[in-house]
Amino acid sequence: MTALTLSPLTEDKQALAVRLIDGLDTAALHWLSGYVAGVASQRLAGAKASHAEHPAAATEAQARLTVLYGSQTGNAKRIAEDLGRRATSAGLAVRVVRADAYPTRELKQERLLYLVVSTQGDAEPPDDSRALVEFLNGARAPKLEGLRYAVLGLGDSSYPQFCAIGRQLDERLATLGAQRLLPTGEADVDLETVTQPWLEQALQQAREQLKTSTPLAKVTTLRTARSTPTWHREQPFAAPLLLNQRITGRDSDRDVRHIELSLEGSGLRYTPGDALGVWPTQAPELVEAVLDTLHLDGAATVRAGTDELPLRTWLSERRELTQLTRPFFAAHAERSGDTRLQDFLAPAARDQLADLFARWQVLDLLRRHPVEWTPDALVAALRPLAPRLYSIASSQSVVGEEVHLTVSHVDYAIDGDARWGAASRYLAGRAEGESVPVFIEANERFHLPADDRDIIMIGPGTGVAPFRAFVQERAEHAANGRNWLLFGNPHFQSDFLYQVEWQQALKNGQLHRLDLAFSRDQADKVYVQHRLREQGRRLYEWLDGGAHLYVCGDASRMAKDVHGALIDIVAEHGQRTAEDAEAWLNQLIQQGRYARDVY
Repeated sequence: MTALTLSPLTEDKQALAVRLIDGLDTAALHWLSGYVAGVASQRLAGAKASHAEHPAAATEAQARLTVLYGSQTGNAKRIAEDLGRRATSAGLAVRVVRADAYPTRELKQERLLYLVVSTQGDAEPPDDSRALVEFLNGARAPKLEGLRYAVLGLGDSSYPQFCAIGRQLDERLATLGAQRLLPTGEADVDLETVTQPWLEQALQQAREQLKTSTPLAKVTTLRTARSTPTWHREQPFAAPLLLNQRITGRDSDRDVRHIELSLEGSGLRYTPGDALGVWPTQAPELVEAVLDTLHLDGAATVRAGTDELPLRTWLSERRELTQLTRPFFAAHAERSGDTRLQDFLAPAARDQLADLFARWQVLDLLRRHPVEWTPDALVAALRPLAPRLYSIASSQSVVGEEVHLTVSHVDYAIDGDARWGAASRYLAGRAEGESVPVFIEANERFHLPADDRDIIMIGPGTGVAPFRAFVQERAEHAANGRNWLLFGNPHFQSDFLYQVEWQQALKNGQLHRLDLAFSRDQADKVYVQHRLREQGRRLYEWLDGGAHLYVCGDASRMAKDVHGALIDIVAEHGQRTAEDAEAWLNQLIQQGRYARDVY
């Protein structure tokens, strides 16, 4: 049971408070916290007593650190919570709030604010931060001369607009008059390299800024107790492989695998919508190709940080080879002195650089633009290898101590040379009985509704994975809400993933509607967004009636095309302008009724 320290509540009210929060997840607790704070603010504003009669309320914002986070995959959330724990341990008053749970009216009262926010795809904010970004960039944003702030941006340097949202928010806060305490942190997928020193500096600044503030009574935060899992990102569980089965036909040009792993004895728990993190190793053929191209000895010893390992081990287990990143590209261009490469780094060449990153891997750059690298310099320049996250394709209520994945084996050729994805190649090459290092990554914004509302699931290709889990979960618990799936892929005969399962779910009444889009089975290509438009009136009726909408899959094109179709549908059938239709969809996002898991 959660304790309430220095509580002004009577014993019966304390008991009611404990009963209220019992069983609530983090998102619900954040919402409740914001709601209660809002009620308190309204009552305070309506009180007849003067400001001078309530000095504690007047100085609360000055004596507190607020940490806001915007997270799509959970990294920003984890870092923000880490910062909150450090601040609490240092004796500071702190609150950690997800961006969509933050009352923007409080911004003008803040005195110390840290923002931790990721950038998605081509300079897009996380879904939980869209409203905050829009507010800050809009005319209603207040002047913030009394605010001191710092921004930590998370991103992926394989995208040209690396950490763009973090930079935008930093610049906007400065424009509104706020005082920057630290340079914008820009963390790549190897987060700790940047985040750890940034967090240390941020904590030191918080100590300095709050040391003269009026101290607040220390209150134990209302929250459900959560134990730290034994297995996590830094200490993954070795999960034995139970099944590695291709589920596309022989005629398909896509190799999609259904992977089943055992979690027996791990104690790991997950909820439909969560992701499984996989730590891969690079394919030996790729490592040898890099060594041969650079004429380097794989046995050469390289020291980086506190670790001293053979170069071959660094390239196999510690460094990124299948994704080309801007920092490595820039380092290679500088070493080569090749103006053609340096031209790609100009702002005007952003689209060309994005196209090159989509096609080339590290090996392609090394072969096409030869440069001499030493082992130490190469290891220092390459990005550390990061885990890959896969949407979980099973309900633990159904499969028990197992976890299932739907993995597209990325395997293609450039000028006759084989290329592949690091984790998909790693998983596709595992045999039954071999172990895979894994951990669970919670995705709270992509969970099923707490009640039995209708759900609409849009998942072309391997984006269908979490919806297999959704349907399993709802069938297991006999949920009353209707389930509508829209799935697409190139061909019906060879690419209809989990066809038998969906047909059986339809027959059993566990799936209430299934719309299919096989793009290359007719002269004109048909995608899921076309099926959405065809069913526009029905779709709007479901959404207007309270249904939750989920989209999973490709962020670069599919998610954008689907969102555009949704705007048109809401405008037409809701009799709104395009601007009002988009605002209505944004409200669904803020309410958690329109969730996206895109990559």
